[in-house]
Amino acid sequence: MIRTEHAHLTTAAATHPGMTGKINEDRYAVSAFQAGDEPVLLAVLCDGIGGHQAGEVAAELAVEIISEVVADSDGTDPLKILDEAIVESSERIRELAESSPTYHGMGATCALAWVQGKRLYTGTVGDSRIYLLRGGVLRQLSTDHTWIQEALEGGFIRPDQVKGHPNSHVIRRYLGSPNPPRLDHRLRLNGSENDKNALANQGLLLQPKDRLLLCSDGLTDLVEREEIEDILRRQPLQSAADALVQLANARGGHDNITLVVAEVPPPPPRKLSFKPLVLGCMVLVLVSALIAVAILGALWWQQRSGAPSPTPALWEQSLTPPPGAPGLATAAPTASLQPGATLTPSLTPILLPAPLEDGATLTPWPTNPPPSVP
Repeated sequence: MIRTEHAHLTTAAATHPGMTGKINEDRYAVSAFQAGDEPVLLAVLCDGIGGHQAGEVAAELAVEIISEVVADSDGTDPLKILDEAIVESSERIRELAESSPTYHGMGATCALAWVQGKRLYTGTVGDSRIYLLRGGVLRQLSTDHTWIQEALEGGFIRPDQVKGHPNSHVIRRYLGSPNPPRLDHRLRLNGSENDKNALANQGLLLQPKDRLLLCSDGLTDLVEREEIEDILRRQPLQSAADALVQLANARGGHDNITLVVAEVPPPPPRKLSFKPLVLGCMVLVLVSALIAVAILGALWWQQRSGAPSPTPALWEQSLTPPPGAPGLATAAPTASLQPGATLTPSLTPILLPAPLEDGATLTPWPTNPPPSVP
């Protein structure tokens, strides 16, 4: 895959050694890649174990190797790639631990979240946890690999016996163990799924504003789930991360506290496309032009075909031409009323020209008859 500078999810992180003066053995990394057309985010959190036996070295080595294995992959099979990364990092830690008394007994727990596009793939080893905040409700997706968890599942202890139990921090699975640990891909959405259904949840489709939390047990030992939920729901990412660390420290901070949070951003606002707008304007202009042409054509046709015909005269005058001037009217015409006509006193008489010679007939104005309608 190709490394990129910017992740497609919003991320934040916080880490603190705690209040007891311990070395901070927690390590984390957030990496962004491009796998073909899809963006990829990888969040890795490791909690070193072994105390003075260099737990921080194991955690650092695990984060580096896992990130390298993922970066060198093609990103086509996230779960398989994560499995390979866990095996390789565990073997490298074991080899280093056996090579020197300084590193003898070191190891690390691990929590992994791979987001490809909008799909979530997870894996855990040990008691580092992964949570999902969706719709204001916090869900623990991962399962602890501890003596306590196995005792609960086997019915050997009750839930009310967990807090303060002497075996509460006994780890059953860790990186650097003599046998390579199996990465746990069970992804529990409601806590009641069987293992088969929990595995089938891999590739979970994330929703806008979903928040992921990866954390070491230094947080969950001192801060209750409801408190984590409330802070994650109400505060911005970095503020929430800092507030959770401060709360754990305020309650003693007996262990290192590290967490990584990531949020799925809301979808970008739809951009206004000018193509439909321009096309709509062009159609409107064209339709308006066609309507204007139709109206002008109708008016022109009406003027051509609908010109008024001459109104028959109510008075016709017999004009007697003077000698030598045929066709000119005299000043004192003799009026004759046409049958069926009504005389209007204010009507101005219409004078008709004298009859034409040689029997010609007077053609009423205009002389060009209207064209016949097809």
